[in-house]
Amino acid sequence: MSKVDVVIGCFYGDEGKGKVIDYLAEHADIAVRATGGDNAGHTIEAGGVKYAMRLTPSGILSGHTIAVLGNGMVLNPQVLLEEIANLKAHGFDVDHHLKISEKVQIIFPYHRMLDRALEKARGGSKIGTTGKGIGPAYCDKYERSGIRMEDLYEANFKEKLQHAVESKKALLKFYDPEDTTIDEALDFEKIYAEYSSYAEQLKPYMCDTVTYLHKALEEDKNVIVEGAQATLLDIDFGSYPYVTSSNPTVGGMVTGSGLSAGDIGNVYGVIKAYSSRVGEGPYVTELLDETGDKIRELGHEYGTVTHRPRRCGWLDLVTLKYAKRLNGLTALCVNHLDTIGKFDKIKVCVAYDCNGTVTEDFTTNLTVLNSAKPVYKEFDGNFGDISGCTTYEELPENAKAYIRFIEEYIGVPVKFIGTGAGRDAMIVR
Repeated sequence: MSKVDVVIGCFYGDEGKGKVIDYLAEHADIAVRATGGDNAGHTIEAGGVKYAMRLTPSGILSGHTIAVLGNGMVLNPQVLLEEIANLKAHGFDVDHHLKISEKVQIIFPYHRMLDRALEKARGGSKIGTTGKGIGPAYCDKYERSGIRMEDLYEANFKEKLQHAVESKKALLKFYDPEDTTIDEALDFEKIYAEYSSYAEQLKPYMCDTVTYLHKALEEDKNVIVEGAQATLLDIDFGSYPYVTSSNPTVGGMVTGSGLSAGDIGNVYGVIKAYSSRVGEGPYVTELLDETGDKIRELGHEYGTVTHRPRRCGWLDLVTLKYAKRLNGLTALCVNHLDTIGKFDKIKVCVAYDCNGTVTEDFTTNLTVLNSAKPVYKEFDGNFGDISGCTTYEELPENAKAYIRFIEEYIGVPVKFIGTGAGRDAMIVR
């Protein structure tokens, strides 16, 4: 049986996972998305067209890879249908290359409304959600009142939806009593008609993806799992509560797809040569100065989905070591080496100073993180134009020294090196 390769973000997301997935998909029969919803995305440029894939695994852009939406996801049907229409308009045979797990949880309008109402109710303690309804949809899943893909085709769907709509109306009026639009926005008949139409359009794609994936492995098919978000946004292992509502670490790749731990082969951890974060929460190496602003502009650090400016800072190897331990990383991808190489001097965090105690071990304790000071090691920059480098040996010595130090500190080889914005601007070792 073949093994499954997994691509995982090591920090707060937006590390450029799409570039590695794009490369792996050239040889993949199947690409799986296992967690999250349209609050995350991979931006890939193919054939001169830029695709912002929020739900559909970007591996589908290879033209031959089957894209699977795994059971661990939450799905906004409208967003998916828009992606399907866009892919078809650009010549992709989606009908033969897309499968949706019958166990996927469905996002309804009340989930998005609850997301916004709950964030509003938090006042000064906002998490910084995308407002896409992701958290409330996962809440329903674990409260066992969620509606799954397969439920859309059951005889009791209308009754189940009506109960959900009425209960969510009451909840919304509790959290946001000043909102006078709730009844109109959650018109049951309108929602029922809308989602019945979605169900009809998506029915050809519904699949028992667990059985499908295991049969594919038995046939020695090449399968990859595309991680969404990243390690420090994990609901269990991230900087809680400033996290997402699923497990974008390797454990979530297993439970969100139905694959077993024994099916996992390579686990590729993706980072930038610096770091970034969108949303609230602690961030030890954040630079609130001209250097941070310069990284943002040089790296075009604005969210794929939200378009929010990302917080930027130096690379944090304490966090990366934590990501290695959690995910069992077998290799790394370092993107934006060209971006960081534009600085005269580059700093890398090698430890935290927590009120006089220096440690190389990461913690999710907010009190510790908020008081931690980064301990830096400095490197020479000025890498020059490395966009034309096709091998590691062609990189300037300063760039190679930077990569070598990351490998030595983490104890994991760097297999992929991003040298520019284009999909082909990547060294594979």
